[in-house]
Amino acid sequence: MNHPINSFVKERIGYLELNRPEKRNALNAEMVEALKDGIRNFSEDKEVKVMVIKAAGKVFCSGADLAYLQSLQSNTYEENLADSRSLKDLFYMIYTSPKVIIAQIQGHAIAGGCGLANVCDFSFSVSEAKFGYTEVKIGFIPAIVKVFLIRKIGEGKAKQMLLDGDLISASEAKDMGLINWIVEGGELEDRVFAYAQKLIRQNSGQSMALTKEMIARVQERNLDDGLEYAASMNAKARGTADCQKGIAAFLNKESIEW
Repeated sequence: MNHPINSFVKERIGYLELNRPEKRNALNAEMVEALKDGIRNFSEDKEVKVMVIKAAGKVFCSGADLAYLQSLQSNTYEENLADSRSLKDLFYMIYTSPKVIIAQIQGHAIAGGCGLANVCDFSFSVSEAKFGYTEVKIGFIPAIVKVFLIRKIGEGKAKQMLLDGDLISASEAKDMGLINWIVEGGELEDRVFAYAQKLIRQNSGQSMALTKEMIARVQERNLDDGLEYAASMNAKARGTADCQKGIAAFLNKESIEW
């Protein structure tokens, strides 16, 4: 049996490839755990500066494995809660990872698969990919993905996607702010690689980590608390090694090696 995730490193990029193409890369317990392990390992690996989540086959991710979900229907509430929390932990890990995570979307991203793509920091998609949260059509709910979707595109657009349940095109997804870039299929791998390398070469990893953390945390605060938090983080950043290195290099007109 194939491992549900292929992981490898290429020039400081940690790749996590969904590897259940025969199941349209549907999420089950094994794949969720493997993804969490991969993200955890790359987050701690000093040689990895950016991560990419991609997929084997024609579909990026079709969401929860329905056969797996059906098998859980005889579980107790507590057992189902534990399983649900595992998926919640995966999305939280992606959203709060100190390293930038890019979604490389080569095919349809549906339901939980759409959530997986959208919780990443950046996303590149082929034009033929479809996106959508179809849970309401089968009597299920888009519970965990909803928390991140509302943050990303706002309540109004999120309602359209979550309550309507229809699939939308990559072009519509880009207009909604769901994805960042649409590229030709033959260029997808190279475009993602080039963008990741740009981030690796030109930006401080420490600075990207702090900025990503602030984006996640500032939204839960009121204006006064948010500004005070920003001021404290500003002061904290001034004392970091990367800030001292970067400013010194800029003033000395030296190139910075990140």
